[in-house]
Order: sequence, then C-alpha cells, then structure tokens
Amino acid sequence: MTPSTGPGLTLPDGFLMGASTSPHQVEGNNVSSDWWAIENRPGSFVAEPSGDAVDSFHRWPEDMDLLSELGFNAYRFGIEWARIEPERGRVSRAAVEHYRAMVRGALERGLTPVVTLHHFTCPRWFSELGGWSSPESADLFAAYAKVAADVLGAGVRHVVTINEPNMVALMHTLMRRAVRKEGDPAAAGGEHTGAAAFEPGSLEPDAGVTRALIRAHRAAFAVLKEADPALRIGWTVANQVYQAEPGAEEVAAAYARTREDVFLEAAREDDWIGVQAYTRHRIGPDGPLPVPEGAATTLTGWEVYPEALGEAVRYTARVVGPHVPVLVTENGIATDDDDLRVTYTEGALASLAAAMRDGVDVRGYLHWSALDNYEWGSYRPTFGLIAVDPRTFARTPKESARWLGSLARAGRIPGGAAAVPGGGPSAG
Repeated sequence: MTPSTGPGLTLPDGFLMGASTSPHQVEGNNVSSDWWAIENRPGSFVAEPSGDAVDSFHRWPEDMDLLSELGFNAYRFGIEWARIEPERGRVSRAAVEHYRAMVRGALERGLTPVVTLHHFTCPRWFSELGGWSSPESADLFAAYAKVAADVLGAGVRHVVTINEPNMVALMHTLMRRAVRKEGDPAAAGGEHTGAAAFEPGSLEPDAGVTRALIRAHRAAFAVLKEADPALRIGWTVANQVYQAEPGAEEVAAAYARTREDVFLEAAREDDWIGVQAYTRHRIGPDGPLPVPEGAATTLTGWEVYPEALGEAVRYTARVVGPHVPVLVTENGIATDDDDLRVTYTEGALASLAAAMRDGVDVRGYLHWSALDNYEWGSYRPTFGLIAVDPRTFARTPKESARWLGSLARAGRIPGGAAAVPGGGPSAG
C-alpha cells in the first residue's frame, strides 16, 4: 500500500497535529478509581482488567520522546482525578507534581499539551456517593478542577473538562443494566470496548446525568477561567454521524437530539469544541441498522468509514455555530493491519481537508491513539500508532506513525491542493 502523494492541504499556522491517550487506558494500576473496582470485583462483567496497562505512568517521557521524534507538535493526555484526590478532600501533592512534570515534559519536547480532566473514570468515593447522579457532583468536580488548575499552571493552554459526556450519560444507563446482569460479559461496555459491541443506539442517555454533566462542565469552566483567563477550555463529544435512510429523517434527528445535540449546544459559549469520530450509524424507521452486508469492519465491529470525520466536523460546526472553533481530539481505527490504518486515516484527513476548504474553523487533529492500550475491557482492539509489548512494555512506532508524523512535520494533509483561504486562524 502506498499513500497518495501530492501537495495536499497546507495547514494554517499553529495547527495542532498529534495523538491522544487517556490516563486509565495507559497509566496502569489506577487503584483508587471506580473502574478499577469494577474490573477487579469477583464475577465482574469486565472481561479483562486493565492491570499495568502500558505503564505510561512511569514511561511517559519515552512516549513523549517518540511523538516528538516522529514529527508531532501536540499530545493530548489526561490527569486522573482518582490519583489527584484518592479520598474525598485529600489531595495528593505527589500526583499533582507528577502531572505538572508531564506538562513541563511536553513543552520541553515541543509538544503542545491538551489536557483532559475527566476521561470516563472517577474516584471510587465519588461513585459511591452516586457519581454524576449525586446532587453534589457539579460542586465536587469544580473543586477538583480548582486543584487541577495547579497542574495546568505549568504551561497548559488547551483544556478538556469532560471527555465524551454523551457517552458518560449512555454508560450510566449501561452500567445499571450491567449490574443487573453481573457475570455476563455481553453486558460490558465502554467507548472502545473489545469485551462487547457497545452500540450507542441501543441505549437512552440518562437525562439526569446529562443535566449534571452540563452543570459540572460549566462549573469547572468558571473555576478554571478564574484561575487563568488565558486557558482555552472546551469538552469533547462522541460524534455518531447518524445517517437517515429514506423515510427515517425524523427518527435520525431524534437520535441526534438526545445523544449529541444537547451536548454540542452546551458548548456554544466555550473556547472550542472537540470532535471525536470513528464511523457512521445508519438509522432506519425503526432505529439503528446493522453494518451493511459485506462492508469492511474493525476489531471493534465498526464499519470502516473514514468519511465520518469530515461529516462529524461539518455537523458539529452547524450545531455549535461558526464562532466556536473545532479541534479533532480523537479519530482512528481498531485494526492489526497498519496499511489499513494509513488508508483509513488518509481518507479521514481528506474529508477533514474538504470541510476546512469549505470554511469550517478546525484548529487541530489528534489521532486516537498514540499507543496500543487498554480499551475498556480488552487489549485486543489496537488503535495505536505505537505498538507496545505487553510483557516488556517496549514501544515500537508503526509505519502509520512515521507517515502521519511526516505529514505533521510538513504541515499538510491529504485532500486539497491549496492552503485554507487566508491561512486560517492559529490555535488558541
């Protein structure tokens, strides 16, 4: 397989090109978190616990070295609430300093840090209070954000409050169902889970949790802006790319309203909005349809549909409005065929370039994921640009990493023969 050549689309100054991870999925031994408790409970519905993950808690300098050497200029990583506040009201200064060192390390390597405060996992004590269903949830999250501001003060400008709140609200429904079916692996789920095929269309997001997440986001936004008005703050949404079959337009619109639009609308006063897109979901008159017969699928069972990225970016811009810039915070493919990863990513970037040529204000592209890692129940789905040996933790960049890094270094992506008109605004 040989990627297409040619000038492509010249990226605007300040455009972020890099990769993403999340703390629970790469750090390992997140023992104070709710997910660790669930994974390790006797008879848990989680097929495979995270364990050491890929030991990035200790090996983050090597991970950042690789990303920088490959040519990337940005790295999205998270700080883990359960490490910062392992018990209610008890802040670990060692954890705060650990994440401050990561911020400094990224900057020293020429990587713009994009830092996520919440990526699915919570402290165990928070979940025992009721999690996002607790009346205290927004205040508790805002208090954590105030502590996190000390980490961000090491030089961060781009902050994600909550990763994929729409999936968090869906997972709340899923977890309630799974607890009733404890011991059945088919009940497991998560954003990229390999233990089960989590189909967002099969669940309704919890309305109370949806409201709580929006309150928590706004509360954290206010706290962070008070700490540093220069912070550029947003949250990321899992864009499902609902495509209506003939006669199902109203059904598809209803799915989008409850599972996506409410979270996008909540970002209309934010500094940016994160787009996370992988595939499409076709909607018929009775709801979601299966993957088309004969279509190529990923290790998670999703249809290989790279055009989802451009469609998600355009849809997000329509809902949020032109004054809120877009940052692609996740896009990738679960495959053990690295040639397919390049082909998929090339198609995704081409669709992104087309959206940018048509005027969508996109400030960056962060691939999911930097590393093969724990995918919420299984290590089998490999999304990473960098392979990790499960026994030695040795890192080996894939050819896809070298290819994408070369695009980052050159400042252009496939899909266009000219620069964005006017060069486009620089990131944050």
